[in-house]
Amino acid sequence: MKTITTCVHDIIRHQPFLDDAITRNIINFSGLAEDLQPEVEKEMRKPVKTGSIIMALRRYAPNRIKINQKNLRELGDIIVRSGITEYTFLNSKTIIANKSKLLDAVKDQSGIYLNYSSNYQESNILVSSSLKYLVEDYFTNEVRVTVKDDLSSITIALPKNSSQSVGMYFYFFKLLAYEGIPIFEMISTSNYFAIFLEPQYVNQAFLLLNEIKK
Repeated sequence: MKTITTCVHDIIRHQPFLDDAITRNIINFSGLAEDLQPEVEKEMRKPVKTGSIIMALRRYAPNRIKINQKNLRELGDIIVRSGITEYTFLNSKTIIANKSKLLDAVKDQSGIYLNYSSNYQESNILVSSSLKYLVEDYFTNEVRVTVKDDLSSITIALPKNSSQSVGMYFYFFKLLAYEGIPIFEMISTSNYFAIFLEPQYVNQAFLLLNEIKK
């Protein structure tokens, strides 16, 4: 049977920013209890006093994950690139062959951007806008889900052993989210992490990410 305590704790665990604030002891439990009250009552299907929620909050033991600040300071160069278009297509029997045609067409070009990724249902292509005509030619018979022009990317060189650093990506996302910067797309490899933004957010995001290294 679900109790008020388990209900409150479940809500907090699904809100990482709230969990982080509780971990840092910078949140007012009375105000938070009033804010959570409607959601708790909905889950419990009965009226719940704010005092009971406050008691549940005081029993909450957040996971105190300590981010390695040394790793953050060891971030490498930050590279900004503009003029990127994103395409999303439904997967099909021909999409791999069309991808091969695209790669073959640009193999001798330098200074361009092209990234291809796929899951079980869709394929995503991020390209320099100068390559749009090729994508639209080779993928003309594919089912296009979305297309987004005029994106910019910010690519960060990650420190060694970053895959073993707990909370690194959360730190990036939290910083941008607190400043109201939406991330349109993201990709990562072993050594690099890239986010794709609409142009109006690029300068602010760059300054924020650059400050991490300091």
